[in-house]
Amino acid sequence: MKKFDIKVLIIGFGSMGRKHYKILKKITNSITILTKQKKINHKTITSAEDIYKLNPDYIIISCETAKHHIFLKYIEKNLKNKIILIEKPIMEKFRKLNLINNKYFVGYNLRFHPVILFLKKIIGKKDVTFINLNCSSYLPHWRRNIDYSKSNSALKKKGGGVILELSHELDYINWLFGSINPIYKFSKKISNLKINTDDILIIFGKIKKNININICMNFFSRYNNREIVIDGKNFSIKANILKKKVDIFLENRKKRTLRWSNFNIKQTYLDQHIAILKKKYNELCSPNEAFATLKFIDKIKQTKS
Repeated sequence: MKKFDIKVLIIGFGSMGRKHYKILKKITNSITILTKQKKINHKTITSAEDIYKLNPDYIIISCETAKHHIFLKYIEKNLKNKIILIEKPIMEKFRKLNLINNKYFVGYNLRFHPVILFLKKIIGKKDVTFINLNCSSYLPHWRRNIDYSKSNSALKKKGGGVILELSHELDYINWLFGSINPIYKFSKKISNLKINTDDILIIFGKIKKNININICMNFFSRYNNREIVIDGKNFSIKANILKKKVDIFLENRKKRTLRWSNFNIKQTYLDQHIAILKKKYNELCSPNEAFATLKFIDKIKQTKS
């Protein structure tokens, strides 16, 4: 693969920062890491002030979510015409920022998953009436060699909790179907995980006039699942992101199955970086879309239980 002749800066070197580093090494030779961690066998800087001196072309903000706005403000004030990828969610709560001096994107990489791309291609032609989305995983299994109870995901002050950590689902539903109007929600901590955030979210709502939607997300289940069932006029679709599979059921009882067996989820991160650097923006999440997701999260919090 031909490498890009650019200077890359990765802000934060936790699990996501390391993931971006491993992928970006394949497509560029110049990477600097902003971190206060010691014993990293790579070029590092330790403060925001060093960013201006480095003058990078491409910046990945992958520090804890609650600090995203600090670096965004600094970059917007001190740099121009740079490309910035912000790990999802864009912030832990909505703040009004005027991001105009640089090109910004938000890392909702599941938009590059073949299952989601297939749905994006066909769903506009379908008369949809009901969507049922389930997303479950087990937080202690997310990161190897890390105490989950001390991770950002487990701590409210650092932007953790199921509603922000699993906002991928909220993003791609909005991208595929449009914005949701929540009617009912259930959100709290019900497991024995050592966290101080909600670990389950259930939403029932409407999209436009005719589409009803039910969303259930948690990160206490040992059964990993990311599945969307879409029902409509004369068809049903079961799309499983983890199994990389889509089943289409038709009125005449015929079933069509599509599989992407050789696809690896790591490819979504690589495809996302390449799309940004090649200026192919169709699948990328803009700050406005990411802020809309945050506003929707705020709306969920205000919805009656």
